[in-house]
Amino acid sequence: MKSVYLSLALSLALIGCGQDKQPAVKAAPEKPPVADIGAGKTIAEKACANCHGLDGRGVGPAIPHLSAQRERYLIASLKEYKEGKRTHEALRDIAAKMSEPEMRNIAAYYSAQPAVVPVTPAEAMHVSPYEQGKKLAEACAKCHGEGGNATAKGMPTLAGQQPLYLIAAIQEYHRGDRMKGTMKSVLNDSERLELESLAQYFAAQQPVQRPAAPRGDAVAGEKLNAMCGGCHGTQGVSRDAATPSLAGQDFDYLVKATKAYWTTRKSWGMQRYVAGLNSKDVDNLVAYYVAQKPVAADQVPSPTQTLAAKCDRCHDDDDNPSFVAPKLRGQDKDYLVMALRGYRDDKRESSAMHNMSNPYSNAMINSIATWYSSRSAK
Repeated sequence: MKSVYLSLALSLALIGCGQDKQPAVKAAPEKPPVADIGAGKTIAEKACANCHGLDGRGVGPAIPHLSAQRERYLIASLKEYKEGKRTHEALRDIAAKMSEPEMRNIAAYYSAQPAVVPVTPAEAMHVSPYEQGKKLAEACAKCHGEGGNATAKGMPTLAGQQPLYLIAAIQEYHRGDRMKGTMKSVLNDSERLELESLAQYFAAQQPVQRPAAPRGDAVAGEKLNAMCGGCHGTQGVSRDAATPSLAGQDFDYLVKATKAYWTTRKSWGMQRYVAGLNSKDVDNLVAYYVAQKPVAADQVPSPTQTLAAKCDRCHDDDDNPSFVAPKLRGQDKDYLVMALRGYRDDKRESSAMHNMSNPYSNAMINSIATWYSSRSAK
């Protein structure tokens, strides 16, 4: 009987011990400090309104709108200026004098202001650089063929050509560096962005191989290609946007263009190499390139809406507090252009944004900026 009582007593004691060792209740996470919007307005009047306006609307081109912007993004931006990660000197000086509570206050103030209503309505027709280039290419079709595939002897094919090279070539005609009266007058008034759009269109077209060379020895020409292949590719297909592809091009055009470096065309590297070739060498080298299979330099680019949809994965997400990406809808167009070029050219710190924008031409960046600036902020 004593053993039964002893067992019962031990059991009660163990139960009591278990009750004394209940898991500790975790303390509730601290709430973030409450911002003072009134104090934020006072700071805005003194330090920000001259550029960003008291209502958060940028007072000039390339000055971003701050109204209705995410608080967390505005705070993060001010901290980056304070730490020297952003290069605007005036903003660095202003942010350097701000405490964290002051940053929270001014961010809360501007975030609470009504969003800027876009000047351009969202319903306005939006033309992508590719579509604009396609329209501009109509002026080229008479000589260079539909889609840039020329059929006339001596006329170069533009389809599939490297885009930066095409822009440079057109500008050379406009300046008179290349002696061709017709080309000098065509698109003479075009802006750089229009030329980029035209080049983007042609680069995405599939080139058709031109007729076989009427003379020259392609086998002998392959041996001469050793020097040219370093820039133009071993088979005449360039991988550099500023260097033309030669594969499958018109024979007469390539012969004339190559020999022009003997006399009128200026390029230190080309002049130096071509100087060592005779007419037979040129025929052989060109015959080799004509026999190679041409390849388009680029793919048909995604429409602006598709590119914007990729951006929205971060910039349109209000549910993930870990994202500090800014809202882009309704933002100043010039500011968006400047910011995107800065990321592309590695002048603003963000490896993700640099990788995203690195393939974008100025025309594509202009198109994306136009798209977002014409949309109302959410």
